[in-house]
Amino acid sequence: MRSGRPVEVIDWADVGYLATDAATVQLKSSRGKLARLHPVEIARLAEAFSYQHGAEIVESLDDETAAETLEEMAAARQAQIIGDMDKERAADILERMSPDEAADVLGDLPEEKAEDLLNRMEDEEQLEVAELLPYEDDTAGGLMTTEFVTLPRDLTVGAALARLREMAETPNMIYYLYVVEGEQSWALTGVITLRSLILADPSFPLEHVMRTDIQVAHADDDAAEVAQKISEYNLLALPVVDEAGEILGIVTVDDAIEILLPKDWRQRLPRLLS
Repeated sequence: MRSGRPVEVIDWADVGYLATDAATVQLKSSRGKLARLHPVEIARLAEAFSYQHGAEIVESLDDETAAETLEEMAAARQAQIIGDMDKERAADILERMSPDEAADVLGDLPEEKAEDLLNRMEDEEQLEVAELLPYEDDTAGGLMTTEFVTLPRDLTVGAALARLREMAETPNMIYYLYVVEGEQSWALTGVITLRSLILADPSFPLEHVMRTDIQVAHADDDAAEVAQKISEYNLLALPVVDEAGEILGIVTVDDAIEILLPKDWRQRLPRLLS
């Protein structure tokens, strides 16, 4: 999940986290002022303090901002904060994280705790996350997210645009739209960029404007090889398909870059891609 909000800089003194002898933290700045920071900045602030203080920063945020902030933090810290949090609150935050990020967090928790939190999530989000849990971290399945948009090939461009406008929620990563055989099908037949869709004749069916020369990955493909393919073909996302050619998810460029970049550059990655 990547926030589109601009970075806001506030004076360090206004943040005002002051440790007391009782190891408690008092926030001088209001929650509203802290929440106006970009999640990347909040994450860096939380990681600059002790675990206890950082966890209190995250817990002071609303669920959406807390989810975005956790996604910018190191995996071990994510799991620790979620694992120590009130269970219902933790489940609410996991629901607002992207499915792949939530699955990674649950995968780093003890099995019993992970199962408990998963069961507390709403049905739709629970299903999305559960689909990703079986995959190993170093595979395409472990990297992919289930947040993507499919459209049937016989839909017209105009109808496709109307459908996008009517969607209650759309993924943050919507540069590509994946064209499938029909309304109830997951069989991948083509891909179209959002830009191409907007510029195309509204009367054309998608099958006339989609690209059929699709690069794909399979769920058990090596994660590093998948990341390399995304880099070589200058892709923003790579679809992951099963043996029948049905789309399972997509691996996005930000996850690929995290694998390809040296470790010291990875911490700067959210700044570059947000």
